[in-house]
Amino acid sequence: MKRALVSVSDKSGLVEFVSGLVENGYEIISTGGTKKALEQAGLKPIGISEVTGFPEILDGRVKTLHPKVHGGLLSVRSNPDHMRQIKELGIECIDMVVVNLYPFKETVQKDGVSHEEIIENIDIGGPCMVRASAKNNKYVAIVTNPAKYGEIIDILKKDGQFTDAYRLELAREAFQHTAQYDTAIAAYLSEQVEKGAAD
Repeated sequence: MKRALVSVSDKSGLVEFVSGLVENGYEIISTGGTKKALEQAGLKPIGISEVTGFPEILDGRVKTLHPKVHGGLLSVRSNPDHMRQIKELGIECIDMVVVNLYPFKETVQKDGVSHEEIIENIDIGGPCMVRASAKNNKYVAIVTNPAKYGEIIDILKKDGQFTDAYRLELAREAFQHTAQYDTAIAAYLSEQVEKGAAD
């Protein structure tokens, strides 16, 4: 059975998409609010803590930063040594990651928002998973754009899997997503530095 790790801030189309993944033979791993939303819709995702054997800590700041997640994402399936190592360590491969990041840009634009709230909306675990999956796109499909959900389910229904070219395109889109995200953070912090210099 293939495994998909789903952890999204933007939950539009989420339930329909994950239902489609389940219908196409995927086991679902999920975190926090995403897991709750899926459970409320009658789906039964595996909690991230069940995978890592470690609780979500620090108000959810640390939950996916774990070898059982990143080993499952970064293992090269054609490398016998990689596969031996993850088997010995009880790590299972993850075949798809569905992530969109904390709404940093939207938070900055809110009226009366505090600096502390803005900083809390800098996603850490999400970009790490996005980059790991995108790097290992030969084996992992990284989905960062909810607009792609329908297309992805159609491909799975028709072909049962993705081509290397399609996973590469998803990886390109994913790196573009994290680049724009980091650019927005850098722009905000630059403004804060300039304000400090002006004070």
